[in-house]
Amino acid sequence: MRGTVPPYRALRRQILAVVCLILMGTPAYAGDIVVASYEGVINPVAAEYLHDALDFAHSSGAQALILKLDTPGGLDTSMRLMIKEMTGSPLPVIVFVAPSGGRAASAGVFITMAAHVAAMAPGTNIGAAHPVAMGGGEIDSTMKEKVENDAAAYIKSIAEQHGRNVAWAEDAVRKSVSATEQEALKLKIIDMVAENIPALLQQLNGRKIVLSTGSITFSSEAVTLREFPMGTRLELLKALSDPNIAYLLMSIGTIGIMAELYSPGAILPGIIGAISLILAFYGAILPGIIGAISLILAFYSLQSLPVNYAGALLVILGIVFLLLEISVTSYGVLALGGLAAMTLGGLLLIKSDAPFMQVSLSFLLPTVITVGALVGTVIWMAAKGGRRGPVTGVEGMIGSIGIAKTDLNPRGQIALHGEIWEAISQTPIRQGEAAEVTSVEGLTVNVGPVHK
Repeated sequence: MRGTVPPYRALRRQILAVVCLILMGTPAYAGDIVVASYEGVINPVAAEYLHDALDFAHSSGAQALILKLDTPGGLDTSMRLMIKEMTGSPLPVIVFVAPSGGRAASAGVFITMAAHVAAMAPGTNIGAAHPVAMGGGEIDSTMKEKVENDAAAYIKSIAEQHGRNVAWAEDAVRKSVSATEQEALKLKIIDMVAENIPALLQQLNGRKIVLSTGSITFSSEAVTLREFPMGTRLELLKALSDPNIAYLLMSIGTIGIMAELYSPGAILPGIIGAISLILAFYGAILPGIIGAISLILAFYSLQSLPVNYAGALLVILGIVFLLLEISVTSYGVLALGGLAAMTLGGLLLIKSDAPFMQVSLSFLLPTVITVGALVGTVIWMAAKGGRRGPVTGVEGMIGSIGIAKTDLNPRGQIALHGEIWEAISQTPIRQGEAAEVTSVEGLTVNVGPVHK
């Protein structure tokens, strides 16, 4: 028969039970910390990168994800996807606006304020979250008010959820206010300022972080930082999302398709055929293939940008004009119209007031000039070829120089273009002397001596 438990043992068990309950309420996490770095416009690539980074951190048992962010803003849809990922994350997401000189503007303000912990490096800034700067473009006053109210309500709910400055958050949307890292800390927009990630981890050690599933106590003792690179595929897609690349791809794609339709296999096959017969064989459809691939990539680029389709049509129309100039005698009118349409189309292509969303003039003008120069070169070569005399057939033989294989007095044979021809000369020509073709009659050539 088992005896009664001594009072001191019963008390010890009760204390241990209470301690266990406390620890279960705020578990202390220790282990790897995943670091994801994103610099650039917030777009579908940014949303996918954050999703992949969170999946990796969760599956590898990491205790937190640090998102090192430097962005001028971006698309509202991608921003909201990222915030949903962060809100539903089973582990803390720490947004660190860095490096020095970086910023969290426009959509970056929403993402930073939605983090479980928001931090900034010295020399950074946050703010200017007006909806127009997030790719809204030109909108009427009623729609502008609706978009602004929606964005203001959204950022206020984010600020309230994370205990941040609601009034400043609303002003960031309605008045486009900004703040330095020290001002942001004083205004309770962010939680801390840190020089770098190691300094950030020191400040995080022992901090209680509230998640949707409960609260945890962060531990940065004996942690290992694990970088999560973007990867080649996402890097490529990020590059394709650049407005300048979208414009270039659309230009190349349209030129390739139009060139193939205008003269199938006539442009690149000659060049490639000079390299090898195999490449010449495949070169017959290469302009069309290059054009189709470029257009598909351009469509991907444009779907991640606020596109003005009038601008896109102007670019295509400009290229059509330039290609028509090659075959239509317009004395340069079509070429000038094509260059003007391409330039205007590039300026109107992206429907946004944000500079980072627009095609850069420093990129647009060289592209248009290069395309114009290529078309001009083709026209010049075609005109030069038209002025040259025939080089094949009967007409091409007149004026050719051959060598007499026998004495011509008046009949004999000459070697011409690697062939032996019957020849007639009214002036005697000895064997081995040069003879110039004056006319052709069937399979016989009339020749005369070469006058030096």
